[in-house]
Amino acid sequence: MNQGRTFVGFGFGAIQAGLFGYEAWRSGNFGRLVVAEVVTAMVEGVRRHQGRYALNVATPSGIEAHEIGPIEILNPLDERDRQALIQAVAEADEIATSLPSVAFYGTGKPGDVLDILTAGLRGKSRDVGLPAAVIYTAENHNHAAEILTEALGKKWPARPLALQNSGGTTCLASARTQVLNTVIGKMSGVVTDVAQIKEQGLIPVVPGMSRAFLVEAFNRILITRIGLPGFQRGIQVFEEKADLLPFEEAKLYGHNATHALIGYLLRERGGITMSEAARDPALLNLAREAFLLESGAALCRKYQGVDPLFTQAGFTVYVDDLLVRMTNHFLKDAVERVTRDTRRKLGWDDRLIGTMRLALGQGIQPERYAKGAAAAVRQLAVEENTTPACLMENLWKDCDGVQAAQVRGLLVSR
Repeated sequence: MNQGRTFVGFGFGAIQAGLFGYEAWRSGNFGRLVVAEVVTAMVEGVRRHQGRYALNVATPSGIEAHEIGPIEILNPLDERDRQALIQAVAEADEIATSLPSVAFYGTGKPGDVLDILTAGLRGKSRDVGLPAAVIYTAENHNHAAEILTEALGKKWPARPLALQNSGGTTCLASARTQVLNTVIGKMSGVVTDVAQIKEQGLIPVVPGMSRAFLVEAFNRILITRIGLPGFQRGIQVFEEKADLLPFEEAKLYGHNATHALIGYLLRERGGITMSEAARDPALLNLAREAFLLESGAALCRKYQGVDPLFTQAGFTVYVDDLLVRMTNHFLKDAVERVTRDTRRKLGWDDRLIGTMRLALGQGIQPERYAKGAAAAVRQLAVEENTTPACLMENLWKDCDGVQAAQVRGLLVSR
């Protein structure tokens, strides 16, 4: 593999630093690692440390610390850095966006990632000597790649990008670039609690900084199948799939739903970290049964024959592996983090109610997930100074009346 390859990442949070940047560095296939970050203290800190940063990886037996780099960290709000980013995009083989949401693709503000990508890909389209590229989108949106592709296409007003279907998604043909969706089932976070950093012996991002990257060791990341002729990934550990939707639903209605179920039930009894579930056999058994017999059974019926995952044996392995990972003591996953933004997580299509609806649609009564959703409703009702009944009426007032009544009935009985 050519070590002259270039990787460019946008956003320097735990997923960028602990997944894309880490795997690009660990592969040994890239001669240049570039990351864009707007937080001045982070940019200056990494630069003072000669372009290196620390990463803490939680394994089943403890914490492993790695020093990653050197990387070039550039601030897109700085004109000189912005021009350097544009050139890096033009020369890049692999790019990863890891932003708070897809809304950050086109803010119209200085340093907009969409403007930088557009300018860089224009350079790539003008010079056939520059490499073809893929862009991994890690904004936790099922159609992030399609949204970014469309937005990029609109930035060529005089000469729109030719769009072609390749590998099951849309390519930016004139720029020889394909934007990829991802399914990232990797738990990660930025630890800012000084006491936790000290207690766990975490290595700060750079010396003197009161924050640390902490991620789990898991790296089986699924991506859209690449259709660029002859393209070879430098980050080789990712797994390509022709259709990501079944796996996206397995993550949302399996992984995320069960994580939330455990989190809200732990929160109701004063739990602090998700690892406390490992010491509660009844809770862990409830979570396993919900994961396997409710969401798992529903997903296996819906996607029968699609992949070995969607079989009883395949899903059982998936469930048991995830439950161990979710309750990893060394990850110190906070219940507060897992249960924040409850209103969104009680959305009609989100992890709790969406999972219940999936099960109901497959003829399965989601009684166990209803317990987690009911706990979430009770907690949100207290936060919003209302009653659970009023809250549920408000949450799903514009949804299918018959199914909403069915869901409410299951929650009230819990």
